[in-house]
Amino acid sequence: MHSNVRSTCDLADHVSAKVRELDLAQSRVNSTLLRIDAIVERGNCIEGVKNALEKEDYESAAKYVQTFLQIDAKYKDSGSDQREQLLASKRTLEGIVGKKLSAAVDSRDHSTILRFIRLFSPLGLEEEGLQVYVGYLKKVISMRSRLEFENLVELMEKSYSNSNVSSNANFVGGLTNLFKDIVLAIEENDEILRGLCGEDGIVYAICELQEECDSRGSLILKKYMEYRKLGKLASEINAQNKNLLAVGAPEGPDPREIELYLEEILSLMQLGEDYTEFMVSKIKGLSSVDPELVPRATKSFRGGSFSRVVQEITGFYVILEGFFMVENVRKAIKIDEHVPDSLTTSTVDDVFYVLQSCMRRAISTSNVNSVIAVLSAAGSLLSNEYHEALQQKMRELNLGAKLFLGGVGVQKTGTEFATALNNMDVSSEYVLKLKHEIEEQCAEAFPASADRERVKVLFVRVG
Repeated sequence: MHSNVRSTCDLADHVSAKVRELDLAQSRVNSTLLRIDAIVERGNCIEGVKNALEKEDYESAAKYVQTFLQIDAKYKDSGSDQREQLLASKRTLEGIVGKKLSAAVDSRDHSTILRFIRLFSPLGLEEEGLQVYVGYLKKVISMRSRLEFENLVELMEKSYSNSNVSSNANFVGGLTNLFKDIVLAIEENDEILRGLCGEDGIVYAICELQEECDSRGSLILKKYMEYRKLGKLASEINAQNKNLLAVGAPEGPDPREIELYLEEILSLMQLGEDYTEFMVSKIKGLSSVDPELVPRATKSFRGGSFSRVVQEITGFYVILEGFFMVENVRKAIKIDEHVPDSLTTSTVDDVFYVLQSCMRRAISTSNVNSVIAVLSAAGSLLSNEYHEALQQKMRELNLGAKLFLGGVGVQKTGTEFATALNNMDVSSEYVLKLKHEIEEQCAEAFPASADRERVKVLFVRVG
């Protein structure tokens, strides 16, 4: 019995060994057949590339190259002669593609550019194709923005040479068109960029095109500051603030003109913020991008030369807004008058309208430092000049009441006294209302709690 079992086991082992030998042999045969097929297929690819090149069918030639490279990656240990032949044809095709693409870029033949840029992927040159295509996009945007910038400069020079000629130099429009070109270049070429290097291709394009924003966008803002002479205006305002009590001190700028500049600056700042926010959000919305690219790309927006010029123009905005606010509040106090059917005089509504307008504009810049600077100036105005004006009115009325012992004068003084008290009561209500409005608007404008907290701290400090 034991002998029979052992014999059966030996037989089974023998059969298993034979089966393994057969499997190995079959595997070798299959491998050999696949290699033969690969050799045949590679030969077909070599022949196909040559025929396609002769017919100038570059798309088919690129597909044959791609197929050959895929096969060759599996069987690198064979077909060295075929490989050399194919690589020679590949180099020929690359030379043709590069030459024709370069000519298409020079002539701005967009359809031809797209045709040849699509051949870079099957040739295994995705990164090179991405660089060439993004370089082309930069060239187009640069050319358009340069022409528009030159037009702005020409309009500026006309206004300088002839003061009677009204300038139509639209800096807001120029910056808008620059941002529009960059955004559309990314949006409309999404498929091409992804086809070359996936989402990394999109990030690369965004960062490269941002260089055009940094160069041309910065020039537009600098030229605007030169056009409106913001540096000179800021110096005049600062000099006026230092010489308020000096006899014969020169008058400051016209507040009406300053308001026009403030609206222009606000539009420029909002454009920059909206563009930056859109691009940063687009980068953060990409799911399969290299994690290291996101902070690097974000930094290129927040720390680039365009961002630095925005900070410079923001400084001018704060100076001009402060001047506009002070001048109009002082004017409202100076022309204070009785308003029919009103419990207060004109100064109350006028002053708080000015403060409300200035604060809304400051918050619209989306720059918390601007908000804090303007809010601090508003608080100083209320607690000093405006408060003093209300108190002065009360002192004058108290003196008037002592001078009149009866009759119409006392009655008139009593009415004015009641109005002055109403001025103080309504002003207190308006302060609370303005504070609430500012907090609500800041909650929408500044998603970061740290920014909102800075505003709250200032409220506490200025009372």
